[in-house]
Amino acid sequence: MSFTVAVIGRPNVGKSTLFNRLTGKRLAIVDRTPGVTRDRREGEGGIAGLDFTIIDTAGLDEAPGESLEARMQEQTERALEDADVALFLIDARAGITPLDEHFADGLRRHPTPVIVVANKCEGGAGESGRIEAYGLGLGDPIPISAEHGEGLDGLYRALEPFGPAPESEEDQAADDGDEAPEADDEAWRGNSLQLAIVGRPNVGKSTMVNFLLGEERMLTGPEAGITRDSISVSWVWNGRQIRLIDTAGLRKKARITAKLEALSVGDALRAIRYAEVVVLVIDATQGMEKQDLSIARLVIEEGRALILAVNKWDATKDKKKAMADISDRLQTSLPQVRGIPVVTCSALQGKGMEKLLPAVFDVHEVWNRRVETGKLNRWLEAMTAAHPPPVSKGRRLRLRYMTQAKARPPTFILFASRKAALPESYVRYLVGGLRESFDLPAVPIRLHVRQGDNPYAKGKGQGKGKGKG
Repeated sequence: MSFTVAVIGRPNVGKSTLFNRLTGKRLAIVDRTPGVTRDRREGEGGIAGLDFTIIDTAGLDEAPGESLEARMQEQTERALEDADVALFLIDARAGITPLDEHFADGLRRHPTPVIVVANKCEGGAGESGRIEAYGLGLGDPIPISAEHGEGLDGLYRALEPFGPAPESEEDQAADDGDEAPEADDEAWRGNSLQLAIVGRPNVGKSTMVNFLLGEERMLTGPEAGITRDSISVSWVWNGRQIRLIDTAGLRKKARITAKLEALSVGDALRAIRYAEVVVLVIDATQGMEKQDLSIARLVIEEGRALILAVNKWDATKDKKKAMADISDRLQTSLPQVRGIPVVTCSALQGKGMEKLLPAVFDVHEVWNRRVETGKLNRWLEAMTAAHPPPVSKGRRLRLRYMTQAKARPPTFILFASRKAALPESYVRYLVGGLRESFDLPAVPIRLHVRQGDNPYAKGKGQGKGKGKG
């Protein structure tokens, strides 16, 4: 059984660097700017076979009232409550600061066990700071360098008592006959739907994620650009496992000037590439703007299924006009993907949110859909009979065969007598027919034209790539 480790400490002591080191992946954004991490981020980490869930947190700081910093502090407190053990990270090169002492005083009274970790100790540079850390009254400080991976053996020994107890011979014998359920569980986890929530800053993405999860998991507030990292959370809805990813707001490239924002945007773009379904959140009070369409095109180009969530619908005065404007923008600017589901909702009030996840799973099913080869070719024959391919150089193009190469998104290969002579307009005609005839709304359809005979017909041009005109 795994255990949970929270990494806490004041800003800029290397928490996210240690998080990335222990997960073995560059999951958290790392920058010298203090306070980069705002939400708590979870990942699967480990040292030499000792596996655990690790939580990266915002920097500990004193902040008043309802400020952003105070809300960040609340997220850190929740991580500490959920953890089996906390790693209290200090910057050994800087030495112990009054802020370290202040929070150490609170940690001594907290029920969660705490291990002091003296970071930036490579080359003995932080030795004086490590010795100072004994004065915190939290036990022996563990010297490490998160950036260079030094000292992890000492961290392993400190964390080992919190891991699962060694199995007895009887337990191991019982486990030997119980491998199938573990394999089934692994397959179940592998079948989780990857769902990304994207959009411009301050449209309500994190509020939407919090409503879906049923808890204040993401940091929210009136400030634009609160979310910096792409935060992923595993969760189950109606027996279906979902990997839900909240992302930073995507602004126009011309407006991105700070390095930190560029890193956040890069993180969001990666989330889109790894998603299966993407929910694009727009602000109903502002309508569908040019940047929303740019994000939608990016999602389609990446081959992801797309849903439009029109948030703050309760604050829209003329709902009929707002919906007409959105429909018009979709038809005019995204004609290549017809039938995108549009869900009107208020994430803050919860109104209309019950429609979102059924729409997600519906479009996910379409994204995974396959069409039998026989049906495809009977359809192709009917399409070419109704609208024959054009004539090129005095000879009519011949479309010989079609097959579906893969799903996710639906991707088809068409074998033609002369690939270069088939106009793009005819390809669009076929794609539109595929969408309508085989019920493929809302997802990108890819149609690749190749030159040659039917490669599956016996004795006809197999592997030669040539065809008769």
